[in-house]
Amino acid sequence: MTIQKYTRRGLIKGAGVAGAAAGASLLSTPAIASDIIEWSMVTSWPKGAPGVGITAQRLADRITAMSGGQLRVKLYAAGELVPALEVFGAVGNGTAQIGHTASFFWQGKAKASVFFTTVPFGLTALEHMSWINQGGGQGLWDDLYAPFGLKPFMAGNTGIQMGGWFKQEINSLDDLKGLKIRSAGLGGDLYEAMGATAVLLPPGDIFSSLRSGVVDAAEFLGPWSDRAFGFYKAAPYYYWPTFNKPNGSAECLVNKAAYEALSDDLQAVVQNACAAENAFGLSESDWENTRALADLVSTKKAIIKEFPADVIAKAKSLTPDIMDKFVWGDPAAEKILSEYRKAVKLSESWSRVGRQAFLTARDG
Repeated sequence: MTIQKYTRRGLIKGAGVAGAAAGASLLSTPAIASDIIEWSMVTSWPKGAPGVGITAQRLADRITAMSGGQLRVKLYAAGELVPALEVFGAVGNGTAQIGHTASFFWQGKAKASVFFTTVPFGLTALEHMSWINQGGGQGLWDDLYAPFGLKPFMAGNTGIQMGGWFKQEINSLDDLKGLKIRSAGLGGDLYEAMGATAVLLPPGDIFSSLRSGVVDAAEFLGPWSDRAFGFYKAAPYYYWPTFNKPNGSAECLVNKAAYEALSDDLQAVVQNACAAENAFGLSESDWENTRALADLVSTKKAIIKEFPADVIAKAKSLTPDIMDKFVWGDPAAEKILSEYRKAVKLSESWSRVGRQAFLTARDG
C-alpha cells in the first residue's frame, strides 16, 4: 500500500477523489426500485476495525434496519471506493451519499472542523455531546459544512484517548525534539510547537509506518482499537495521560441534497440511528478499553508510562496561543473557537465538583 504522508504544513488541501467521474455517474443518484433507496457509505477506517470500523458498520446496519429496509446502506471501507482521507469530498460531491470519519481530518478544507472531534485540553466526550446537543454546537457544525454540501451528525465516540505509542522513552520535554509522530488535528500543531514533526497518516498505514521508521511514535485512539492495530509490536512504550485527545467523537457525513430528498420519517431514521450509535459506541469503547488495557500490560507486555510533568505543563501553556493563531483570519473558525471556549469554561465548574470530585473520592 502506498503511504500517504502529510505534515502539518501540508495538510489535506483537498486532493481530487480517485475515480470521482466514474463514481459520480454511478452513485450520485441513489438506486430506487419499489421505493427502496440504496446509499453507499465510505469510511476512513479499515473494515471491521475495533471501535471506529465496527461503529461504521453498525451505523449502516442501524439505518437499514430502522428504515425497514427502505433505506439500505452499503459500507465501503477505506480504499475500497475512495481513500481514507478523501471521505469529505466524496460525500460532498455525491460519489457516495454517506460517510463515517472524524472531523479533524478536514482542517485543510474548513479550519474549525477540528473542534467537532477533539482539541488539546478541550471537552471530554460527555461534555462534547452536551455542547453539540444542548449548547448550540450542532448549529455551528451545520453552518460550517453547508457550503460543502454536507450535513454532519455525531455517530460514535471512542472516549478519552491514550497519549500514544513511542519507540523510545520520553523522560523530558527534550526527548520530543526531532521525533516524528503520527498525530491528527491541532494535536499535531502542538507537537510541532514542542519540537516534534507531526505526520498525518490514514489509520491503516500507521502500523507499517511505525515498523518501517516513517514515524517514531503514533497517537490513535484507546487501548481497544490500538491493540487491534498491533502498535505494541512496533513501539512498546504506551503513554498517558492524553493531553491532545480528551474526546473521540466520530462524525457521520451525509450528502445534503440526498438527505433533504428523503421523506421526514427517513430523515428521522438517519438522525436517530446516529444518536443511538453515538451513545452505544461510547459505552462500548469505555468497557472494551478497560479490558484491552489490562491485556496489553499482562499479555502483550506493553510498557505503560506517564508523561513527564514538563511535557504536560509545556503543552498546556502553548495550547491557547496555538488555537488563536490557527483560527486567525477565518471568521467562522474564530466564532467557533469562541463558542467552544465558552463551553469548556461552563463545563469546568460542574465537572470539577461532579465527576472529578467523585472519582477522587472513589479512587483516590
